[in-house]
Amino acid sequence: MSGEGASKVLDVQVREFGDVAVVTVHGEVDMASAPQLQAALEEAQSGGKSLVVDMLDVGFLGSAGLSVLLVASEAQPARLRVVASDAVRRPIELTALDELLSVFPSLNAALAADESNTPS
Repeated sequence: MSGEGASKVLDVQVREFGDVAVVTVHGEVDMASAPQLQAALEEAQSGGKSLVVDMLDVGFLGSAGLSVLLVASEAQPARLRVVASDAVRRPIELTALDELLSVFPSLNAALAADESNTPS
C-alpha cells in the first residue's frame, strides 16, 4: 500500500486574522499526515505572524504530530497557541507539552489571548 490516501485523511487550511496566522486542521495527525501539517505550519510561520493551530476537529494526534507541534513551538518567538479537542489535549498533557504550548478550548479564546500575559 502506498501513502496516496494520506492527503484525504488530513485537511489543513491557513487563514490570517490581522497579525495572527491560523492553521485549521481537520482529520487525524499520524506518521503519514504529519509532514503535511509541518509544511503548513512552516508556511504560516514564514510570514512572521503569531501562530494559532486550531485542532478542534482532530480526532487523533500521534507522536509524529506531537513532534511537529514541538518543532513549530521552537520556531515561534512567542508561545505557540493550540486550540485542542480532547483527542489533542490528552497527548499534549501526557507528554508535558502543555508546559511549552498554550492550550485553549476555542479559537476565540486563542485569538483573544494576549501573548504578553501568557506564562513562559
